Amino acid sequence: MIEVEDLEFRYSEGDFRLRIPELGVAAGEKAALIGPSGSGKTTLLNLISGVAVPMRGRIRVQDTEVTGLDDAGRRGFRIRNIGMVFQEFELLEYLSVLDNILLPYRITESLTLDDDVRERARRLGRGVGLADELNRNVTRLSQGERQRVGVCRALLTNPPLLLADEPTGNLDPSNKDRVFDILFEYASKNGATLLTATHDHGLLRRFGRVIDCKEFPSGGPAAGEALS
Repeated sequence: MIEVEDLEFRYSEGDFRLRIPELGVAAGEKAALIGPSGSGKTTLLNLISGVAVPMRGRIRVQDTEVTGLDDAGRRGFRIRNIGMVFQEFELLEYLSVLDNILLPYRITESLTLDDDVRERARRLGRGVGLADELNRNVTRLSQGERQRVGVCRALLTNPPLLLADEPTGNLDPSNKDRVFDILFEYASKNGATLLTATHDHGLLRRFGRVIDCKEFPSGGPAAGEALS
């Protein structure tokens, strides 16, 4: 699903450098990215999704070389194939819950918004306990409800890859479990790949593999470890 080769990335300012000689994540795998702040977790997710571009190296997602696409190509590929879940939710506060879920279909011409898509968005909302909130503005929701909106938006296009960046960082324990239940259920049911950056080591038992990002800048990633 994900293949990273000879990757190097630096920001224009500061000393941060991310170097990954080789990293692979198999289709259907559920993997966690761990490491201290500044170790490259978010940067790696942004590189895989095509939000950021490396100085050198190759990244393939499925059969597409993301690093070989131009900006418009990366954006279109991301919208069609990658569901992204953010710690800060990234919702548009002037839109309703339903319209936030439908957002991927409103920002690109490569997806067609029709009645079937609208009904799927409603089903997703009902499935995460937001049936009574779909027409409300997202500013009226709790933190846990807002993150569930973000998860529904990420799942709307039936993506084969889910990238989650500290998706439970702002949630209480019960909502943490609920959000991860939704992500894991979707991944298992659809054979999707799930790659999650997290500081919460209490959640690691749920993953089949852990990748330690603190080893990236020193010359390569950890191979990951199977969890019992």
